[in-house]
Amino acid sequence: MNEQADQQLKFDTDNLYRVEVFTDQRSGSIRRMTPVDGDGNVDPGREVQYIGEATAMTPAGNLPLNFELEGSSLAEAAEGFAEGAQQALTETVEELRRMQREQQNSIMVPGQQGSQGGGGGGGFPGGGGGGSPFSL
Repeated sequence: MNEQADQQLKFDTDNLYRVEVFTDQRSGSIRRMTPVDGDGNVDPGREVQYIGEATAMTPAGNLPLNFELEGSSLAEAAEGFAEGAQQALTETVEELRRMQREQQNSIMVPGQQGSQGGGGGGGFPGGGGGGSPFSL
């Protein structure tokens, strides 16, 4: 097991990036990830990547958003920031709704036996009749 942990924690020196962060102190930030070699020199064989970061305010608190930005310059990446943030928010909300549906489908409700068979009381004290406060 220790060998497996060592493999997972091994730093990949063939996939290094220098990271610079730019912000307008209002909408969010853009990370410019410049590929470098093991000595820290720019690696011209790989593309610079731009990652947008924003925060959406929700009733449950702040929701961090991270998204890839297209462009060959910081200015081009900044042009696509709003659209990228909106798309990331839409995808995140859809994923949260999907997870919520899955969670609701896995809730055991008194009186529901499902395919486990058995008769009678439902597994909670008091039987599992209709007026349960656990009913959905």
